[in-house]
Amino acid sequence: MRQQDQGTTAADGETEITLGLLQAVDEDSAVTQRSVAGQLGIALGLANAYLKRCVKKGLIKVKQVPPNRYAYYLTPKGFTEKSRLTAEYLSSSFNFFRRARLECGELMERCRTRGWNRIALCGTSDLGEIAVLCAREHDLELAGFVATAAANGTQEFGGLRVAATLTELGQVDAVLLTDLTSPQATFDHLRVSMPDERILTPRLLRIMRTRKQEDGA
Repeated sequence: MRQQDQGTTAADGETEITLGLLQAVDEDSAVTQRSVAGQLGIALGLANAYLKRCVKKGLIKVKQVPPNRYAYYLTPKGFTEKSRLTAEYLSSSFNFFRRARLECGELMERCRTRGWNRIALCGTSDLGEIAVLCAREHDLELAGFVATAAANGTQEFGGLRVAATLTELGQVDAVLLTDLTSPQATFDHLRVSMPDERILTPRLLRIMRTRKQEDGA
C-alpha cells in the first residue's frame, strides 16, 4: 500500500484515493476493482470500499455487462466531484510546487525543441506563477495569460497581461493550461480555438483528452 508523503494528512490521502478512483473510471469504464487497487497502490478491500462509497454517493454508476462482469461510469455528479477534488487536492498537496515545477519544465522543454517560442498561459493561479518561472529558464516568450472565470477582471498577473480571450494575445505557438479551478472545462473550451497537440497540460491537472461514455448517454 502506498505510503503517505511527509506532511500529508489522512484527509489528503482520502481525497487522493477518491480522485484516483474517479479518474480511473473516467479513463476506462472496463476497470476492475483489482486494476484500480493496482493503479492506486492500495489494498483490494480498500478499493472495493471506496468504489461502493462512490456508488452510494451517486458519483459512479454500475452496469452489468456480459459475460458476468461490470462496467463503471461517472455520473454528471461524479464529473463535478472529480473537478472539485482536483482543485482541492492541487491547492493542498504538500508536493505541489515540486511537481508543478518539474512538469512545467518538461512542457517548456518540449516547446523549445519543437520551435514553439511564443506561449500563452491559461489560468491565473499558483501553477501559472510557476510556469512563468519555468518559461524564463527555457528562454521562451510568454504572450500573457488568458483569463478564466477565477480571474475576476484581473488585468495583470505574474508581471504579464491578462487578456479576456486568446485572440487578444496575438499569434501564439502553444497554450499551457494553468487553471486550477476548473481545468477540464477550461481545456474543453480551449480546444475549440487551438489544436489539441498545442494545448499543453501538466499531468497533475488530470486532464482527459478523450472520454469513454456509456452507450446512449
